Amino acid sequence: MINKINKNKNRQKRHTRVRGKISGTAERPRLNVFRSNTNIYAQLIDDVAGTTLASASSMKETGSKTEQATKVGVAIAEAAKAIQIEEVVFDRGGYLYHGRVAALAESARENGLKF
Repeated sequence: MINKINKNKNRQKRHTRVRGKISGTAERPRLNVFRSNTNIYAQLIDDVAGTTLASASSMKETGSKTEQATKVGVAIAEAAKAIQIEEVVFDRGGYLYHGRVAALAESARENGLKF
């Protein structure tokens, strides 16, 4: 049986490996996703300057977890439009691309983000 500690350590290893290959800039920031048991968070990060340009979370959203992730995708796409950003580099945070992570990404794409 895989316990939670090893599962999260493996996710962190995957995330570190992916982060060695992708990086965000001011023109094309990194769209980082973090998924907890109860919420999902998204940030637009400029790795060159080391700053967060915009963020969104499901802390105040209602509905199922997948519906919340969809709303966060819409919110992060609107925040990106507000600061004139159309293209991002998607960072799934070591998570598999399905479920809540995929719902967030698809809703961000549908609302104008390109990645």
